[in-house]
Amino acid sequence: MKYIGMPMGMWVLFGKSFEGHLVSEFGFDRDTAKMTSAKAKPQYKKIIAGLPEFEKADRFKMNIVNCALLAAFVLNMPERPDVERLTAYYAGSMMTPAMKWFCRKSGKSKFTKKDISSMKAAERLRAADRNPYSWNMEFLPYPDGSGYEARFTACGICTLMREMGLYALVPAMCRLDYTIAEAGGTSDFFREYTLASGGPYCDCGYKKKREGR
Repeated sequence: MKYIGMPMGMWVLFGKSFEGHLVSEFGFDRDTAKMTSAKAKPQYKKIIAGLPEFEKADRFKMNIVNCALLAAFVLNMPERPDVERLTAYYAGSMMTPAMKWFCRKSGKSKFTKKDISSMKAAERLRAADRNPYSWNMEFLPYPDGSGYEARFTACGICTLMREMGLYALVPAMCRLDYTIAEAGGTSDFFREYTLASGGPYCDCGYKKKREGR
């Protein structure tokens, strides 16, 4: 995968936030945080360079780029964090003001015809059949019309994190789904299983918020 484009843009958007939250979440002094960030950037570029290019229609490219960004920082921290602390760190680093704005904007289109069409297209694509760093997904509308479930049977994050020896930390990334849905403001997020915790699939359930909530 080429660094120029989305990967470079994600570093510009989130790199400083990931650095800053080393101080606020882990208690690093600022010099250690800067040093960690300085080491993470070439590591991030290296991870990106080792990934295949994603198909143009693959909507999950950003997910693997985010994973590469987090992994680069973790691999250069003085100590490996536990899942609980990394969950708070990842959420804090990702949920910048710009990201919150993006989530609110995306939330407004949740459950629209365009959103449903996009989910069905992702189901048909089955990108992980050709790219182990992508996802395969089933689109399962709820019979009562209250929303839908996106059920993932292949996960690119699991593949990449396992290769880097960070598989036990994948749940820290999974938890962000709740945070993003909450920031979107139009859906409640539900989950029973994740592949990372040994489940048969990852279920991402979205139900329409009722008026007044």
